[in-house]
This record gives sequence, structure tokens and C-alpha cells, in this order.
Amino acid sequence: MTRYFLGDRMYRTHGCNSLRKSDIGQQVTLAGWVNVTRDHGGVIFIDLRDREGLTQVVFRPEENAELAKQAHALRGEDVIQVLGRVAARLPGTQNPNLATGDIEIIPSELRILNRADTLPFPIDAEPQNEDLRMTHRYFDLRRPRLARNLRMRHRVAKATRDYLDSQGFVEVETPILSKSTPEGARDFLVPSRIMPGKFYALPQAPQQYKQLLMVAGVEKYFQIAKCFRDEDLRADRQPEFTQIDIEASFVTPEDTFAVTEGMLAAIFKATLNVDVKTPFDRLTYRDAVNRFGSDKPDRRFQMELVDLAEIFRESSFKVFRGALDAGGVVKAINAKGFAGITIGQADELTGIAKLHGAKGLAFIKIENGEWKSPIVKFFSDAEKAALQSKLHIEEGDCVFFAADKWEIACEVLGRLRLRIAEIQDLLGRVQHGRSGSDTGAPDWDFLWVTDFPLFEWSAEENKWNAMHHPFTRPKTEDMPSFEAKKFPDVRAEAYDVVLNGVEIGGGSMRIYEPELQEKMFEALGISREARQSQFGHLLRALRLGAPPHGGIAFGLDRLVMLVCGEQSIRDVMAFPKNNRAMDLMTNSPAEVDPRQLRELKLRLLEEKND
Repeated sequence: MTRYFLGDRMYRTHGCNSLRKSDIGQQVTLAGWVNVTRDHGGVIFIDLRDREGLTQVVFRPEENAELAKQAHALRGEDVIQVLGRVAARLPGTQNPNLATGDIEIIPSELRILNRADTLPFPIDAEPQNEDLRMTHRYFDLRRPRLARNLRMRHRVAKATRDYLDSQGFVEVETPILSKSTPEGARDFLVPSRIMPGKFYALPQAPQQYKQLLMVAGVEKYFQIAKCFRDEDLRADRQPEFTQIDIEASFVTPEDTFAVTEGMLAAIFKATLNVDVKTPFDRLTYRDAVNRFGSDKPDRRFQMELVDLAEIFRESSFKVFRGALDAGGVVKAINAKGFAGITIGQADELTGIAKLHGAKGLAFIKIENGEWKSPIVKFFSDAEKAALQSKLHIEEGDCVFFAADKWEIACEVLGRLRLRIAEIQDLLGRVQHGRSGSDTGAPDWDFLWVTDFPLFEWSAEENKWNAMHHPFTRPKTEDMPSFEAKKFPDVRAEAYDVVLNGVEIGGGSMRIYEPELQEKMFEALGISREARQSQFGHLLRALRLGAPPHGGIAFGLDRLVMLVCGEQSIRDVMAFPKNNRAMDLMTNSPAEVDPRQLRELKLRLLEEKND
């Protein structure tokens, strides 16, 4: 029997989900929140709730009129303690949906430990106003779904630690107050009082620290690390988030793949009792984008991108022929059974296409044996026959085209593919696939995406940037192109792990030679002065015998979101910010006392009104 004490008082002998038929006749003490009260002709039924579950307590006036009177005054979320006897429920009143549904408590004593004011929203409802939820987050977290999510997050973290410990990894904490370096996103800055005019930065990731730990000879490191990025928010992004951070020395990508697959298999077994199939499938970055229009492809449904260059290379249709002559591509997707597309849906999809670089959106509907589209008249019979064969066009289909640069065409069709899948509820069918999905796809589709480009061109900055970060290693076979500064041809020894179309982790082999790291900085346009100012500590470390090393980092919040079946990481974090990066519960960020600013030698600039 578990007993719960506070000081010298026993608040409860059992939890609200622990009593069963075998406990009938016992005297017990329970404590928790009033979940529901029901008055059945003077008999008061209360469902008492703690974090483990519910137990029914029955107050009958004929047994104890005073207690029944007290119970009649109880309201939802009052905190109470009940002493009483475990009894069998009356025949026909058992609740098979409740673990404690065969028993009830006949109370001999009721103590009201705390009263609840008017509730901000019903505990058993799904509030539509998220700001209201965030303002009263401590109350929101009492709801069973969110309470379950927090416990699931705990299990994910525990399974991670247990598995990595079994593989010889050592958990090491790295600093939160660190140095501002250009790593992609905007830093959160922390002013120093002791050194006025100088600032710490909150780490975007422990990237440089974990590499320095490899130089330190730790060899196998991990950390469940807090990270901070001052960037615009969305459903799966927060200003502060949590990473599962892993790094190891003397490893190849295959070693990292094996550790990752083992860890994820352990997590899914511990949390959902799911056996994850390993090894994971692999696609190169080029193949993933070419086939699915995304470097994090959702393969749980069909609708792959198909290249049509062979069909339209000599076409008289100027739009397609022109794109090919300019070195671009003509690609298409076949949305099976989507010929009933509405005008509103067509307008929405056209808007998506234009947003991602297309000049417009061409599509063909196949209805009653007829191809319906303004562009059909430009196709020859041979081209139509080839299209029908290559795209497997049938009655009721709708074919969408993109003719542009490879990157734009793939991006546009990839976005359309996902939106059409939402409209047709293809994802919903797959998620319930265990009861008969017609796709045959697994509910959990893990995938490695490899061979990313090392660089990406920024037209805005007119320079090359690192696609991942400046410490990522070029592939050995692409070093001649790197040395010749043929940057579009250089691939990275980098990899992402994708689950159901969501990137849950990414990593790479690192540059460990100081000369190569200097060349990488040079390629990124980082001056010698900036290298020493921002990365001098790392360059010095690499000159003191740095081992070959590499690693990977996972978004813990995203991973838990998927495990819990949620759509937003806010629902798997205890105290998240809202979509304006505000904590409405504590009303932060907030103004501070002017004295604090003076101590930091800071002064706020007044904005001038035009």
C-alpha cells in the first residue's frame, strides 16, 4: 500500500485510480479535485480526480445527513479529502469504461482542503480561445489530454537517457550563457552588469560546445538541452525549445544512423509499445525533392512528382517547351479522384503555387471521359497518350503541372501535394491505417534523407550560406569541387531523420581540421577578423588534436508531439509561449524597473513619431 504524507498528516492512502474489487471493505483515505458532482434525488455522487484517474464517492443522506449537506455545497475543482469504506457498486451501476468502475467510496469524513473560484473554462471541454488557455495554463494542464502529454514527454526523455546510457554516452550540461555567433537564427542577448556594453547570448544549440567536448576526449556525449532562437513562431516552433543532442568521436554516418534508430525504437517501445522497423529507408536529398517536392517527404500516401521532359521536349506548347529550353523542368502530380475540385479549392491551390514562385497553375480534370482544361488543345494526341500512360490517368483524376526551374517546380508541386492530401483526407485515412488503410503505408514512416547540399545561395545577401551550419563536413568525393569553388556541386556529409513528413532530427559529420574549417569560413564570406572574434576558441581547439567526430540533434518537442498525436508543440510543453512569443500567464516579456537598466548601463531609445 502506498501512503502519502505531508508533515505528520496522512492525506491519502491510495490514488484515485488504484482501488479495485479486491479492496472492498477497506477503510481508505483519498484526496484530489472534484471532477463532477451529480445530485440524484438528494444522493450526491462525486467523481474524485487526481493525476492517476477517478474514483466515485457516494454521499447518502440516510447514512450521514451532515456529510451529504457538505457534499451538496461542493463545486467542480474544489480540493477535498475523503475518508471512507470501499464498497461494491450496486448491480447495474458499474462503469466498464473506468478502471475503478466496480467500486465506490462510502464516506465517513469529508474535509474541504481548498475552494475553487469560478473556473476560466470547463475542465472537460476543449477551449477554443488559446490565449485563455495560456493565461490559465496551470489550470489547462489539469485536463486529461495535456496531463497525459506531460507524462508521455517524461517517458520519451527517460527512454532516451536509458538507451544512450546503455550505449556508453555521458550526459554533460553545457552553458546557457554563451557567445553570440552567426548560426542561422537571431540570438537572444543577455546584457552583462559586470562588463557593461558586453552581452551573453542564449544558445541556439550546443553545437560548438559539443564539438569542444569531442576535443576534450569525452568521445560519447548527449544532453537534453534547452535552446533559444528569436524567430517568428508557428505551430512547431517556440522561442525556447528542447533538443536531444548527441555527438561522438571516431564515428561514421553509419554509426550515427545505428544509434539513432536504436534510440527511436526504444522510445516508441517505451511510450506506445510500438515495434519500429529498422533499418530506416534512405533517400538522397535530390531524390526526395524530385519525387515528393520536399526534403522531409510524407510517404504515407502516393501522388509522387513525375518528370515529363521526354514528352514535351519537342512540344508545340510554348509554356512547357520554353521551360525545358531554359534548362528547367516540366513535372506533374496526379490527384486521384480529385476531378470534383471546386472553384474555391482551385483558387486556393493557385494561390499556394504563386506564393512559392509559380506564375500560375495549370491542371486537367478527367470527367465523363473528357480532358477538361484550356491547355489540352495545345497537346498532340501522342503527348496525351504519353501523359495517360506515364501518369496512369483515369476517370475522376485531376493532374497538376509545374513548368519552371527544378527547385521552383518541385517546391510548388510538393506544397500542392500536401494540401490536396489534406483536402482529400488522405492523411486521416493513413493515420487510421491499422483499421484498414487502402494505401498499405505504415502508421510510423521513418526515413533518412542524406547528401544535402553543403551550400545554399542567398539572393538577398548575394552570397553563399551553409545549408546546415558552418561546421558541416563536405563529402570526400566532392572535395575537388569544393576546392574549385564550384559550390552548387558540393554535397554535405549531412543527414536528417524524418517521421511522417516531419523532420525530427538532423546532423552531420563535422570539420575537424583547422585548415578545412578556415576554408569553409572563407567560402561563407567570413573575414579573418570575424573568424577570430566569433570562432577563435573553436579554431584554437581544432589545432590541439581534434578527433574525427559527428552527431545529430532531435527536436524533443516535435518528437513528443508526434508520439502524442498532437498538431502543435505547445500542447506537449508545460508552459509555452503563444503565437506572439508571449507568456500570458506571467505577462512576459514585461517592462523592468529603470534601476535595473541603469545597473546594466542600458537606456531605451524613444521612438520618434512621424
